[in-house]
Formats: sequence, C-alpha cells, structure tokens
Amino acid sequence: MIIAIDGPAAAGKGTLARRLAQHFGLAHLDTGGLYRAAALRALDAGGDPADAAAAEKAAKAVSAGDLDDPRLREEKVAQAASVVAAIPAVRRALLAFQRDFARHPPGGEAGAVLDGRDIGTVICPEADAKLFVTASPEARAARRVQELREGGETAIYEAVLQDMRDRDARDSQRRAAPLVPADDAFVLDTTALDADAAFAKALDFIGRRLAARPAEPS
Repeated sequence: MIIAIDGPAAAGKGTLARRLAQHFGLAHLDTGGLYRAAALRALDAGGDPADAAAAEKAAKAVSAGDLDDPRLREEKVAQAASVVAAIPAVRRALLAFQRDFARHPPGGEAGAVLDGRDIGTVICPEADAKLFVTASPEARAARRVQELREGGETAIYEAVLQDMRDRDARDSQRRAAPLVPADDAFVLDTTALDADAAFAKALDFIGRRLAARPAEPS
C-alpha cells in the first residue's frame, strides 16, 4: 500500500504522515528531507543553492544517512531547499530514490507513506490513497514560528509569513512538478483542525479508498 501526502510547508502533512505510517505499519519518507539534504550539501560545499550544476551534484550525493542530520530543520536550510527543489535536474536526481522507497520499503514493511510536494502527481501517481494537506498562510506561519521558537531560534511572525508566501509562490509556479493537488486527492484543510481531527478525517478517507479497491485474486 502506498499513501501519498502533498501540501505546502507547515500544513501538518509531516505529522499526519508519521501517524498514518505508525497506524498502518508502513515505512515513512519525508521527501522534503531529501531536498533539505541536497541544499545542506550545497551550502556545506560553499556553493549557491540556486546554481543548478552545484545543486544537481549535491542531490546526486544524497544518501539515506543524510536525513538524520539535525541541521536539516534550520530555517536557512529550509529556504535553500525551496530554491533547490525548483531546479529540474535536482528533482530528476532524487526521483529514483523516492520511487524505490515507495516500491521497496525498508524493513520489509507492507507499504509506505510519502509526504512532499509532488508525491501524488509525479512520484507515485499510482498511490492507493492521495491527500493534499493545506491551511491558510497565516495559520501555517504561526505554527512555524512556534516550532522555531521551541527549537531555540528567534522568529518574527511577519517575516516567517512573508517567507511562507514566497515559498508557496516558488512551489506552485515552478515548471518542474509544481505544487498542485492530484486530480483524485482528498483536500484536507487543517486551518481549524488539530492533529487528532486531521488524523481522523484522513483515516476516514483512506478507509473508503481501500474499501473501494478491487479484491485481490485468490
């Protein structure tokens, strides 16, 4: 089973993806972490994340071990990741990693939950269930500010909100795999929902999707 979860930053898709993976006993991949890892590699090498050649080289060097680097959560890395993710060569370099994870989950799991920006539209268009998790920019900025402050970073709401809007524009307007809901995705607006309510709605949708699947031949 493959569950694809897409959506903008701080909409709650990561939290939802982890809970669904645990609930169904599936592997989980935060694909945004791959772009953060590529961005961090580019930054560590002293390169410009907007330099297509440097970003592609960094993306090709990304490995599963890179996803454990605590620096991936830093705001400067998140901003660089948004720039790197708009480069077609970077997306091509990371495509195989994501598809292989979905089709051959680590640990012998029965499937995978992937969250990102183009899972249901590009990476796994054949996914059994697709969700597009969104929320208002104001709500997402408030959540991001809280996350940053809890992590010990200084965060100004107005600046974070503007960064969020800039990132949304880059993600939705890029030519390579823009951020859009898949035609058959369930759009889940979490603006007024807490994590438990969002989880319940997602479970209901996935349950209905799985019930509608053709039975496997005996």
